[in-house]
Amino acid sequence: MNEKFSITVKDYSVSGEEFQLIENLEFGYLETTPQPSAENLSSYYESEDYISHTNTKRNLFEKTYHVIRDISLKRKLKLINSFNSEEKKLLDIGCGTGAFLNTAQQNGWQVSGIEPNEKARAIANESCSNSVYNVEKLENFQSESFDVISLWHVLEHLPNLEQQVATFKKLLKPNGTLVIAVPNFKSFDALYYKSLWAAFDVPRHLWHFSRDSISKLFQKVDMKVDKTLPMVFDAFYVSLLSEKYKKNFLRIAPAFFIGLRSNLKAKRSGEYSSVIYVIKNIKK
Repeated sequence: MNEKFSITVKDYSVSGEEFQLIENLEFGYLETTPQPSAENLSSYYESEDYISHTNTKRNLFEKTYHVIRDISLKRKLKLINSFNSEEKKLLDIGCGTGAFLNTAQQNGWQVSGIEPNEKARAIANESCSNSVYNVEKLENFQSESFDVISLWHVLEHLPNLEQQVATFKKLLKPNGTLVIAVPNFKSFDALYYKSLWAAFDVPRHLWHFSRDSISKLFQKVDMKVDKTLPMVFDAFYVSLLSEKYKKNFLRIAPAFFIGLRSNLKAKRSGEYSSVIYVIKNIKK
């Protein structure tokens, strides 16, 4: 019988509490244990440092985040435009302040968004024609409504994982495309920093994925990983934050070296710090 892998990780951002990451033997991802209750989960997001819920640029981390975000928006748009969607109907789950939705809308997409954070949702609706909703809206969309559903560093935050996957399947059109970006705990920077790896981000990240675990998870609902794409900036950004956890101050040079080394190794192995998965809904 296989023995489950586990590691103890600390919440460096908000609570200082420790959590166990325990391997799920069926799919191969790691589960944050214990997981906060639905009532308490939002309290772990109550930090001015949670960048995706604001548009501020107060310090190096936030400025770096927004520079990289602007570059990434162009690449994300190019990716979804490559799918040749007929109606160009997009659902972005966990859309934050709506930057990607706004970019897509300006380029001919019919957009809808889901964002649980009230402040971020209000900001998003200012630029996205009031098309961003709370999570309850997911249950009200008609089946097979969307050509593309995207989750950019969101899947790892969602409770009831298998139920969420079934919902994505239901909302996608036949032969529609699901785009998911998540950290990869088998990357070099993850293996190097171990429990200090910033992309574990417990307990906000409830699940921690590898490439194999994503494939297994979606195969169960007749969806197939069509291709994977690297997110090369993540290795540098995550390494910078991991160095801060490690030494309690910024160490830019070591972070750059580890990020570079991670990307160079990933060119051979495919194990990038974060990976974009293009997943096709298999038509029956």
